[in-house]
Order: sequence, then C-alpha cells, then structure tokens
Amino acid sequence: MPDILLSTINAKYIHASLGLRYLYANMGALQSSTAMQEFTLEARAIDIVESLLNEEPKIIGFGVYIWNVELTSHVVMLLKAIAPEIQVIVGGPEVSYEWESQDWLKQVNYILPGQADKSFPELCQAILDGKAPLTRVVQPTPFKLSELTFPYSVLTDEDIKNRIIYVEASRGCPFKCEFCLSSLDKTATPFSLDDFLEQMECLYQRGTRHFKFVDRTFNLKAKTGIAILSFFLERLDDDLFLHFEIIPDHLPEALKEWIARFPPGHLQFEIGIQSFNPQVQETISRKQHHQRTIENINWLRQNSQAHLHTDLIVGLPGETLESFAQGFDQLVALNPHEIQVGILKRLKGTPLVAHTENYEMVYNPLPPYNILSNSTLSFSQLQMLNRFARYWDMIGNSGRFSHSRPLILGDTPYERFSRLSDWLYAMTDQTHRIALKRLFELLYEGMTTVLAIDTTTAAASLWQDYQASGLKGWPSYISAEQGSRTHQSAKASSSQARQARHIAS
Repeated sequence: MPDILLSTINAKYIHASLGLRYLYANMGALQSSTAMQEFTLEARAIDIVESLLNEEPKIIGFGVYIWNVELTSHVVMLLKAIAPEIQVIVGGPEVSYEWESQDWLKQVNYILPGQADKSFPELCQAILDGKAPLTRVVQPTPFKLSELTFPYSVLTDEDIKNRIIYVEASRGCPFKCEFCLSSLDKTATPFSLDDFLEQMECLYQRGTRHFKFVDRTFNLKAKTGIAILSFFLERLDDDLFLHFEIIPDHLPEALKEWIARFPPGHLQFEIGIQSFNPQVQETISRKQHHQRTIENINWLRQNSQAHLHTDLIVGLPGETLESFAQGFDQLVALNPHEIQVGILKRLKGTPLVAHTENYEMVYNPLPPYNILSNSTLSFSQLQMLNRFARYWDMIGNSGRFSHSRPLILGDTPYERFSRLSDWLYAMTDQTHRIALKRLFELLYEGMTTVLAIDTTTAAASLWQDYQASGLKGWPSYISAEQGSRTHQSAKASSSQARQARHIAS
C-alpha cells in the first residue's frame, strides 16, 4: 500500500492531468511509495473517498482547479470525517490565493500555493519523518525548470492510446491581462529545447499523435516555434494533431513559412482576442495591436490549413452590449473556424478584482465565479448572452451547419443570431440536451419565421447539413418524396463530377 496518494478530479476521462504527473515524476526517493488516482466530475464524492481509503495512505495530495473545487471540497470533508488521521495536502490554482475566504480549507492539513513540484515531496518527507511544519500554508520552494524531471514517462500506454496528452515547452507568460492568473508571472521561461524535443520523440515513438501544448505564448519566440514545428513536420503522418495557443498580433514571417507547410487536419491554433474594444483592452492591461491581429488572422485563414479557434470574453469591465456585438461581427467577418464566446470568471488572485467597485462587478459566489452583472451589462443581458454562447456552440461552432450558418448570420451576425437565440429559448426553455433532429426542426422554423429566410432556401441548406450529420430519415419539413429527389440529384451530380475528373485526367 502506498504511503502517499496523488489525486485530482478531471473534467473528463480524456484529460490526463499534467500537474499530477509532474508531482509524481519529481517525488524522488518517495516515488516508490507514491501512487496516483484520477477521477472525473461524474464520480460521487463518497465513491471517491472509498477508492482513496482502500489504498490506506498516510498522505493524500489533491490538485484543485476551478472545475473540481466543489466536488473536491466534498471529498475532503467526507475524508476528514471518516479518517481524520490522514494528512490532506491541497495545491493548484484554486487554492493558491484567497485561501482565508474558503471555509472548506479549514479541513485540510496543508496548503501549497503556486508551483509545488519541489515543495510537495519535501513536505511529504517532513510529515513521514515526524518533522511536519507548524504553518498550514507552506510557500513553494524556488527551482529552475532544468531541475525538474519531465513527467511524460509517467504516462501509461492506456493514457497514450485513449487520452489527450498535454505538454509544455515553457512556463509562464510575459503579458499582464488582468483576468488571467498568468498575469502574475514575471515572464515566460522555456525548458531546454533539446531536452523537451527528446521527450516528444519518446512520446511519438510510443504512439502519441495528439499533442496539446499548454504554453500560453507558443509564438513568443519564432526560433523556438520553428524548431517545434520542424520537429513534428518531419514526423508528419495521417494521425498527427498539434494544438497551440498563440499571441494574435505576433506572427513573424519566418514562422508563417513553417505554418504554411502543414496540410489540413494537423494544426489548431487557439487565438485569444477577448475584446476588440481598445478602451476595454487598456482597462484590463491587455496589449494587443488591433490591425496586426486582423492581418494575422486573415493570413492564417487564407494561407494556412490551420484550424483557428478564437476567443471572445463576455463581461469584461467597460464592455457594452453594443461593443461586444461589434467585436463579434468583426470576428465573424474574419471567418475563423470557431468563435468561443466565453463568460468572464473572477479567478482567485487575479488583478481583475481591482475593477470591482468602479465597474460594479458582481460575480457568482460559487464556482465558476462567472460575472452576473456590471455597470455596462445588466443581469438579464448577461443571462441572454449566456444563452447566446450556448446556442452558438450548438450551431455556429459545431460544424454541423456549414451550409445554413451563412444564411443565419447574413450581414449582421450578432443581431440575427441574438434574435434566433432569444426565440430558441422561448420555444424550448433550455440550452442543453436538445436532440440534433429536433434542433434541425427548430432551426427551420426559426430561419423561416424569425429571420424571414425563404422556405425553399432554408430547407435546401438545412437538408445539405442534415445529410452530412448522419441522421436517418427525412426532417419533418421535407417530405420523403422531396428527400428522395434531392438524394438522387446529389448522387447524379457526384457521378457527373467523377466522370469529368476522369475525362480531364
């Protein structure tokens, strides 16, 4: 039985906790008496406790994040009620700041704020040696990245086969966007590039093909970005997929050249726009060159095959409904593959709290601490925007409505989709669990009534999307006879196209 258990609750099974594996890889002499247990949000607190206690540990360390803090707190309280002798240590972003205001933390023995790669094994050793510190909050031991053992060898074959593999070539961020915990970093610090790529080679040889980089600024240094892209381009196969987060207004020509070499289906860039409003950007200390951002997204869309996932945030201090709508329309015009409409959250420790009084920022007191109202957006407006974001994910981001989406958005994307969103909620009173076939039927009705799109045009576009969706039968707004004719017409067109290609060759 292990003396030490490392545990966390992931949002989904496919997420393999990178932080947990860093801790395990750096346990040193204690690694042989350490084990890991991961759970998901679907698990019950009492079942998690039972699984942990079955290992009979002396120490349990929990990684606590915004998505799991509620369930983790229940686990800890149950654990302390059943086995109070077990030493409970917590760390992670959700407990690294403002721990005094979190009542459940009174149940834990120790809190490790910040990067605990070195301080966690040191604390465990002190506890096991009977020399536990008297203070509950143990500040992190400073270290250089070169002193860390990489965590990738800890990944099991099952992890590599079934889960998203997170990797990092650097830690930290040089920017000071006040809504983000990375604003507290002094700079971005890289790992040794040669050592990192050696680890990537080992992962690749073991069969890893989906690499999700957690670096906040992948394109900060063109030379490093080129080296990483070059490494993977040499190993390109049908299954390789790379995800990077990039700075929107920084895309050197040398880096563009390498990005353009990747064929479709292999690169995804997450691009945080957050707001196109210069005044809002200044308020939250976000330095972003507006024109260069537009030029770079245009270049990526027109000259690369990368999938572009862009982000906007609802509820930033000073952002009005009108300025958000303008930003949304502007981003739609740039035609990224996805526009993630996120709702502002007040992460513990971020400088965003400084704007609470001036902008009358009211947040949900419970996780995920989302904005409820402020001086420029009322509670009802934010509720409407929450629904807008959810329906946008279903329709705009899902990829299921590629033929219908342009008709829905027209020349005034925000205004039209907002009207459709309001109507969908009025009709269904829900933003989740709408069956896909039902969604097609609702869209036909909404497109033809709310948006006044011609019935024939709406039916034709939705029918194309319906066929691509894999749904069987005919939607209610298309008769079986009409569907049969459309199907035969599509087959004939496909046959003619194949014949034309054969003749041309």
